Amino acid sequence: MDSSPSHKTKISGKTFLVSFWTFVSRIFGVFRDIATTYILGAGIAHDVFVVMLKIPNLFRRLFAEGAFSQAFIPIFTDYKTNQSSEELKKLLNLSFTAISSIVLSICIIFMIFAPLVVFVFAPGFYFDVEKKYLAIDILRITFPYLFFVSLVAFFSSVLNTFNQFSIPAATPIAFNLSIIFGALFLTDYFDLPVLAIAWGVFFAGIIQIFMSLIPIVKLKLIPKLKIDFNHPGLKKVFILLVPGILSGGIIQINILVDTIFASLLETGSPTWLYLSDRLIQLPLGIFAIAAATVILPNLSNATAEKNSTEFNKNFNWALKFVFLVGIPSSVGLYFLSFEIINILFLRGEFIPLDAIKTSYSLKAFCFGLVAFMAIKILNVGFFAKQDPKTPMYVALASLIINVILNWFFAFQLGLGHVGLAMGSVIAAIISFFVLLIFLIRRSILILENKSILFLIKILFSSLCLLVALISFQSIYPNWADTNLKMQLIYLFLNIGIGSIIYFGLMFVLGLRINFFKN
Repeated sequence: MDSSPSHKTKISGKTFLVSFWTFVSRIFGVFRDIATTYILGAGIAHDVFVVMLKIPNLFRRLFAEGAFSQAFIPIFTDYKTNQSSEELKKLLNLSFTAISSIVLSICIIFMIFAPLVVFVFAPGFYFDVEKKYLAIDILRITFPYLFFVSLVAFFSSVLNTFNQFSIPAATPIAFNLSIIFGALFLTDYFDLPVLAIAWGVFFAGIIQIFMSLIPIVKLKLIPKLKIDFNHPGLKKVFILLVPGILSGGIIQINILVDTIFASLLETGSPTWLYLSDRLIQLPLGIFAIAAATVILPNLSNATAEKNSTEFNKNFNWALKFVFLVGIPSSVGLYFLSFEIINILFLRGEFIPLDAIKTSYSLKAFCFGLVAFMAIKILNVGFFAKQDPKTPMYVALASLIINVILNWFFAFQLGLGHVGLAMGSVIAAIISFFVLLIFLIRRSILILENKSILFLIKILFSSLCLLVALISFQSIYPNWADTNLKMQLIYLFLNIGIGSIIYFGLMFVLGLRINFFKN
């Protein structure tokens, strides 16, 4: 593999390209949440909507964006590197047929047995007649989105293998815009406004498919329906896929467990937990998922070419990158949690108590943000080496820990939805350290010299950032009494000054622009 400076620049450049489109998508995601909370508040309809949407989203991240992508890309890359174009297209056709058939079957089964699904995933709704039937209706409208977005994820995996990242990273924008359109323009045509938002989810999937097909057509890689379960490449994909369903979706599984428990808590808990999770997803998606998306094809290619030097260099860079941006993001979100939530959501049916409750769970999530981000990168290392079993076992252990901690914190200690966030955080931190130990002991990851020193510099700069934010808050303690314009100025001053302090100190301590060129 080419390890020239131009090649290194391409890797980091693609990471920032994906980060840009992810950032745009997440911004529209915030606008989406603003629209839905304005119309629905933190009442029954919004609680039911966010919980029901979690179900297809969980399977989307497991079967499509999570496990399938991590299982398919290494094998597809290997065929692209070492096999003929005919064999590559054959694997493409067989994989497309398999994943589309499986997901379509799941969609049909879940829609038929929607009442049972509600009972399993949201038992707190099932025994409330109003919530139960609303949940069934929303689930049946939104669940076909899983099929649509699974095809989108398949096409995105193919495009990523061919180093095309822009369209896959931009397609979620359509999802957010479709829901915004439903919330703002279609609610008057439904007796229940939440149903208009649910149909926005359905049509978002169709729009995303058409967006993804355009570059696939240009590459002349439109898949055909072919069946051959004995094909060696397809077998390898499934060998990675089955354990990857757990390991690739560890964060989402844990958050879904939180959601199930939240359905048993007071009304508003699912919405508070959902919104705080959405804000945590901003840095997670913009930085960690973007880096993981870009380095997976590169690590897979380095594995196929047996280039351990390039593999380790890219792996180390991705880990240092998420720590560099993750730790200050945690500090900033923690100390500006109420300000951010107040500015974004405090209007319409979303009342001040909802903002306070949401900020509590957001603060709790902040303690696990770096672990959430790093797990994304660590899992990529295992899948690039075609070893999904280790992260699978870690994911299973994490699930058990999360369930126990949820029960203890939320119900035994009475911490409610904040306790659910704390359980997820502790489970993620444990998973991070276990995965890291396995990677180092198996020499999959060899930490570069000065890694500890680099981390100390980040911690010192983040501590200075923390002091600056506390000082700034003491100067303007009554910011919430001002108008929206002044609140925005206050927030952006905090972010701007904080960024200057943090990255300025990192520059003084030796961080150079060359780092971002990998």
